[in-house]
Amino acid sequence: MRIARLVTIATVGLLAGCGGHPAGPREVRVAAAADLKYAFDEVAAAFQARTPGVVVTPTYGSSGNFATQIANGAPFDLFLSADIDYPRKLVEQGKAVPGSEFLYAVGRLVVWAPAGSPLDVEKLGVRAVTEPGVRKVGIANPRHAPYGRAAESALRHYGVYEQVKDRLVLGENIAQAAQFVESGAADVGLIALSLALAPPMRDKGRSWEVPADAFPPLEQGGVILTGAKDAAAAQALREFLTGADGRAVLRKHGFRLPGE
Repeated sequence: MRIARLVTIATVGLLAGCGGHPAGPREVRVAAAADLKYAFDEVAAAFQARTPGVVVTPTYGSSGNFATQIANGAPFDLFLSADIDYPRKLVEQGKAVPGSEFLYAVGRLVVWAPAGSPLDVEKLGVRAVTEPGVRKVGIANPRHAPYGRAAESALRHYGVYEQVKDRLVLGENIAQAAQFVESGAADVGLIALSLALAPPMRDKGRSWEVPADAFPPLEQGGVILTGAKDAAAAQALREFLTGADGRAVLRKHGFRLPGE
């Protein structure tokens, strides 16, 4: 593809043009939102295949916790958040490079229940959480996880939050919330579509997508950090993620894309 070739040429140019680095593998340390686990692993592998000598080291977790850690000096080069507001605040705090923030995806939320569950989530939608047999509802912690805030907003939108608030089981991030439901620690959960489509869960349950108007948009964005050891490599990874190949991977994993 012509576009993919242009991205590759640009990537090589960025990397070739930055001297002063010691010989040997170069590393891009990425703090990435937990919903990106499977999509970004694939993106990183493709990027490394295109750019020999650059190693991508991702760490996955909650965006809010990462933002706090980065503000306190955590050693990352690139931050991929599930909420663009966190990167913007890091720019304001002088912890990220001004003008380097970017949107890469729009997250999608689903109600998910195990395949063996009697819950008909396709029919009940969010109201599945109010069924008599539901004792625990898994969501990410709204205090620092964007998907947790989206889940809480959706529960309020459908008028069921007060009924289930005492049954909520809060995951440290959206991946842990998904694990709660997959393992049976929760009966049903509101999780990222990207995780529901991932190999560990894809064939193990049923889901219903929460309409986008039921919660504030999950505008996912990133930023290059001021403490980046190799800003050119971080920039090259950013360009790959937002280019044709990266966007194709994100779309395959259930994300909507900016501008679509």
